[in-house]
Amino acid sequence: MDEILAALAEQHAELAVLVEALPGDGWATPTPRCPGWTIGDVVLHLAQTDELALASVQGRFDQHLEVLAGGLEGSGTVDDGAGALVARERGASAEQVLRRWSAGTADLRSALAESEPGTRVPWVVGDLAVRTLASTRLAECWIHTGDVLDALGRPQEVSDRMWHIARLAWRTLPYAFTRAGRELSGSVRFDLTGPAGARWDFAPDEPATTTVSGPALDLCRVAGQRADAVDTALTASGPDASAVLELVRTFA
Repeated sequence: MDEILAALAEQHAELAVLVEALPGDGWATPTPRCPGWTIGDVVLHLAQTDELALASVQGRFDQHLEVLAGGLEGSGTVDDGAGALVARERGASAEQVLRRWSAGTADLRSALAESEPGTRVPWVVGDLAVRTLASTRLAECWIHTGDVLDALGRPQEVSDRMWHIARLAWRTLPYAFTRAGRELSGSVRFDLTGPAGARWDFAPDEPATTTVSGPALDLCRVAGQRADAVDTALTASGPDASAVLELVRTFA
């Protein structure tokens, strides 16, 4: 858990450096990977969802969600809901949004550190362990940091923080298949290449029937729905090869 929280703090710091350096009009830069959103909208979305995660850890998830979504239609996808929440609170200054997000990240990390990693807490699509919630927040911040970099015309750098994101994608494959109304026919192994050529092997206790191999960055981008597997160096073999590359994900 300490390693996940350290990675989360580093990811928050990376994004903070990016957005703090932007001129005022830089926050209005469109983000191609989030159609209709600006960089400011991305940071607002992270502030909203970090606050929701904090409420979950503190045992007030339902109350906070009711306040946050009050007056909005309850139908639609998770993405639809996120878009509606951003649209409703859009308009604050860059300084206000940055202060809100920065305060929320600090409070969230403190609350996560004080919680038992295995405690189950509510989230958008069901309960999950505090440890998993921390990993999902890391993954989401990493994804949206990439969105900001993309909007600024800069590449996303590799880092060891991706290990936690890749592991999350691997461990939640059963959830991803269930969410899609499909079933895994066997266990899956990820044989990935991390920064500087390090091997990241995520393997089940029993022999895997499907194996995904390639750069960890590509796997994390595909799982974050920021790249199509066919456009990456990922390869897969086994009965669930195509389905895994289609369904793997790191968020609700």
